[in-house]
Amino acid sequence: MMFYIRRIVFYLVTFWAAISLNFLLPRLLPGDPAAIMLGKLRRANGGRPLSEETVEAIRSILGAEQGMSLWDQYRAYWGRLLQGDLGVSSTRYPASVADLIASALPWTVILVGTATVISFVIGIVAGAWVGWKRGTWLDHLVPVTTVFQSIPYFWLALVLVAVFSVQLGLLPIIGGYDVFEFPAGPEWSWAFFASAVQHAILPAITIVISSVGGWLLGMRNMMVSTMSEDYVVTAEAKGLKPRRIRGRYASRNAMIPSLAGFGIALGFVVAGSIVMEQVFSYPGIGKLMIQAVQGLDYALMQGVFLVITLTVLVANFAMDLVYGFIDPRARHNG
Repeated sequence: MMFYIRRIVFYLVTFWAAISLNFLLPRLLPGDPAAIMLGKLRRANGGRPLSEETVEAIRSILGAEQGMSLWDQYRAYWGRLLQGDLGVSSTRYPASVADLIASALPWTVILVGTATVISFVIGIVAGAWVGWKRGTWLDHLVPVTTVFQSIPYFWLALVLVAVFSVQLGLLPIIGGYDVFEFPAGPEWSWAFFASAVQHAILPAITIVISSVGGWLLGMRNMMVSTMSEDYVVTAEAKGLKPRRIRGRYASRNAMIPSLAGFGIALGFVVAGSIVMEQVFSYPGIGKLMIQAVQGLDYALMQGVFLVITLTVLVANFAMDLVYGFIDPRARHNG
């Protein structure tokens, strides 16, 4: 019980620190980010004056409100967060930051999350088999997948585009769906779903090829180490079936360290794959972040960084609980 209490307290403190840092950073920047953003909003609005509510909202997010102490600003900031108010984007005015993140988040979560799970499953299953058959020709899979992992991400993506899109014409080059077939944007239909899946194949393959080598190598090494443990040797001496030894004794214990890494990988799913999304112009969080940085959209940058940070904390907290459940040693040592 104390293990779970300590983990909950730790993540609550980290959660508070992340939000507090997100509040302080714009106020520590040189110059006046609020004035910069208001100027961009006026230009985006055709030079017309902004409403008083918009000016106050921008200054409350990025600047010092008139007559308010830092503590009062901090309390107001928490109040807006609890209401889901992350401000207004200057590059896509008058769209709210929360709406932009909500529209980009499903693309990243579905694509990167699915590709991460597929990569993890392939790596763990293949790594367990390679470790079980150590010393055979299967060991050659390790250097092959490691080479793919060491290839620069953007180069691999461009090669896949050149082969499957340009040369063979089998898959789309950019985007998350066919904008000519669906000019009004995403919709709930089988035709749109098919278009989205077709556009997601190349980005997903890029992620899987680039990441499966790490899972395979880690699982293979842990499998080899686990095979020399006393309980595995004892199981072999008892004459248990090799399939049972591999599945119940060796693989189950060998994959425990990989679960911790999988939790971290799931946490960073929301961050997206910035390079992949940029190469394929995929409408996810990574591309949204690049647009925010290029456009000096402080409110959007704040919102994206906050969502990514909190998602990483939630994913790691969930994996800590799972890890403590499947490995009693973690509860006693934690």
